[in-house]
Amino acid sequence: MSFQTAAEVLGAEGAMARCIEGFQPRAQQQEMAAAVEQAMRDEQTLVCEAGTGTGKTFAYLVPALLSGQTVIISTGTKNLQDQLFQKDLPLVRKALEMPLQTALLKGRSNYLCLYRLQVTEQEGRLASRELVHQLRRVREWAGRTDSGDITEFMDIGEDSPLWPMVTSTVDNCLGAECPSFNDCHVMRARREAAGADVVVINHHLLLADMVLREDGFGELLPTANAYIIDEAHQLPEIATHFFGQTLSGRQLFELAKDALAEFHSSAADSAALSTAADKLDYAVRDFRLALGNDSSQRQPWARLRAESKVAEQLQGLENALQALQQQLEPVAERSKGLENCLERCETQLGRLALFNAEETPDQVYWVDIYSRSFVLCCTPLNVAEPFQKRMQEQRAAWVFTSATLAVNGRFDHYADQLGLTEVRTALWDSPFDFRSHALLYAPPDMPPPNSPSYVEAVMEAAVPVLEASRGRAFLLFTSHRALKQAAALLQGRCDYPLLVQGDYPRNELLRRFREQGNAVLLGTGSFWEGVDVRGEALSCVIIDKLPFAAPDDPVLQARADALRARGGNPFMELQVPRAVIALKQGVGRLIRDIDDRGVMVLCDPRLIDKPYGQVFLNSLPPMLRTRKLELVQRFFAAQAKSDIGETVAPDALPG
Repeated sequence: MSFQTAAEVLGAEGAMARCIEGFQPRAQQQEMAAAVEQAMRDEQTLVCEAGTGTGKTFAYLVPALLSGQTVIISTGTKNLQDQLFQKDLPLVRKALEMPLQTALLKGRSNYLCLYRLQVTEQEGRLASRELVHQLRRVREWAGRTDSGDITEFMDIGEDSPLWPMVTSTVDNCLGAECPSFNDCHVMRARREAAGADVVVINHHLLLADMVLREDGFGELLPTANAYIIDEAHQLPEIATHFFGQTLSGRQLFELAKDALAEFHSSAADSAALSTAADKLDYAVRDFRLALGNDSSQRQPWARLRAESKVAEQLQGLENALQALQQQLEPVAERSKGLENCLERCETQLGRLALFNAEETPDQVYWVDIYSRSFVLCCTPLNVAEPFQKRMQEQRAAWVFTSATLAVNGRFDHYADQLGLTEVRTALWDSPFDFRSHALLYAPPDMPPPNSPSYVEAVMEAAVPVLEASRGRAFLLFTSHRALKQAAALLQGRCDYPLLVQGDYPRNELLRRFREQGNAVLLGTGSFWEGVDVRGEALSCVIIDKLPFAAPDDPVLQARADALRARGGNPFMELQVPRAVIALKQGVGRLIRDIDDRGVMVLCDPRLIDKPYGQVFLNSLPPMLRTRKLELVQRFFAAQAKSDIGETVAPDALPG
C-alpha cells in the first residue's frame, strides 16, 4: 500500500476512508494511532485514555497490523473479544490488504469438551427433560462445529446449567491423556494462536498465562512483540483475583460430581467412594449455609472464621475432602478421570489449609458469598509486583488504553496499581460536542446519601426529568437494594415502560429498551459499562450516588490500611480515584454517537458540597451544567443547538 504511517491510513485520503463508507477522519484517532505506532516501534509502555467516539479500536489495530510484529490484543469481556475479532479486525485487514494470520483464543470453559460431552451422555443423570433435549442439540452441533466455541451455538442460553457439564476447567481437564485430545477444540485454538500474527484474547486469559508462567507450568499464549490492553481500567481488579489462591464452592461441587461419575464408570465396586462424594457435596452445602443468608457480598475471612458455626463447618469440609482422598487413592490408577479427581482433591485440601492457617500481613483474605456458592480468596495486598515481574520477563511494547483511565487528567493512580514505571501517557478528549449536545443536572436540595429517605429523594428528582425526557432513560444505582426500592417507588408514577434488572437477562432488557424507544431501565453495576445504546432511545442517564466502593470491602480496607501506614491518604489516593473511574463509565453511557443528545443527572450532593467533588467534575466530559429543573425541561424541548447554550450557560455549575 502507498501510505506508510498509521495516521495516514486513518486520514481523509487513507485506506480506511476508501474502504469504509462514511468514514470520518478524526484528529484524536490519528494522534492515538501515531502514539501506539511509536510505542510498538520503540518497545515503550503507553498508557492512554481516548474519549468516547475517538475510534480507539482502529487507532490501535492499524499500527498493530502495519508493524509486522506478533501482537496480542486483550479485551475486557468475551463480547468485546468477539466483536473485535469478527468485525473490526477483518475490516482493518481488508482495508490494508494485508494477508495476516489472526486467531481468537478464549479460556477453556468457552469451548465444547468432547470427552465431557461423552461422559455426560453416558452418565445420563440430567435433572430435567429440557436438559436432555439441550444435550441432544449440543451433540448434533458437535458434529458440525469447527471451533467448538459455545458462543457460536445460539440455541441454548449461556446461563444453561448444561454448559458446565460439556465444557472443561483447569481442574477437570485430562490434558494429553484425554481420549479426545487429538480432536480437542481448546488445543486446536491454541495451535492456531501459536502461528498467528495477531491474537485476540481477554484479560482473564492474559492473567492466567502470567500466573502459569510465573509458576513454571508452561504457557497459554505465544510470545509476542507487543501487548495491547483494551478496556484496561478493568485489569487491576481482575489481577487481584488471579495473583492469589482461591477455592470455590463450584470447584468442590464439581469434584464431588466428577468423582461420582468416575465411580459409576470405573469404580463401581467401591461403594465407599460414592458415599464420600455424596458427603463432600453435603459438606459444601453446609459450609455455604454457615456463611449466612445474605448473598452477593464480600466479607473478611477473619471475621467469619471466628464464628463457631463457620469454624465447625470448615472442619467438616476438610474432613469430607480427606475422606474422599482416602477413597480415591486406592482406585486412582484405574482411569485418568479418577487420577484427575485425586489430584484435584489434594490441591483443594492444600488451598483449604491456607484458610485454616494464620493470615500473613502481605496477603488479603476474604470470602465472596453468592446465593448458592462461595469463593474463598487470598491475594497479594499489591498486585503490582507480580504483574511487573511478568512484564519484564521479555522485551515487548505494552499499550494500556480505555475511555476511562485518567483521574483529574492524570494517570498516577492507574500506573501505581500495576507498578508501571517509565511510561508515556496521553489523553484525547472525545470528538463529540458534549458542550452543545449534553447537559449535566445536579438536583438541588438533595439529602445526604446516607439519609434513610435518600432513594425517595432521588425518585422525586427523577420523575419530572423522566416526564421531560419522555422516558428514554437509564437509572443507574450503586446497590441492588436501592434499585429495588426505586423500582417500587416508580410503579404507578412513571408513564413509560419500566425495565428492571433481574426481571430479564441483560441482553433481553437492552433489546426491549431499544425496541420500545421510550422505556426507563433501572440497573446496577452491569449496566454502568459495556452498554452501547445509540440514538434517541437513550436520552437521559440518572445516577443515584457517586460510586464509592463499600467501605467495609476487605480488599479496600487492607489496601487503605497499608497506604495509611506509609503516610498516604486512602480516601483521596484510593477511594476517590476508583469512584471517578466508575462514574466516568456510567456517564459514558449517555453520548455514544455524533448526533446523540441527552441529559446526565447526578443526584449525589457531595458532587457540589464536598471539595473532592471538583475532582469528579474535572474528570467528566465538558458538559454545560445546571441545578435548575426548568433548564432540563427546556433542553429536551429545544430544537437548535444555540437554544441549548443560551438556556444553560447562565446557570453553569462551578468548574
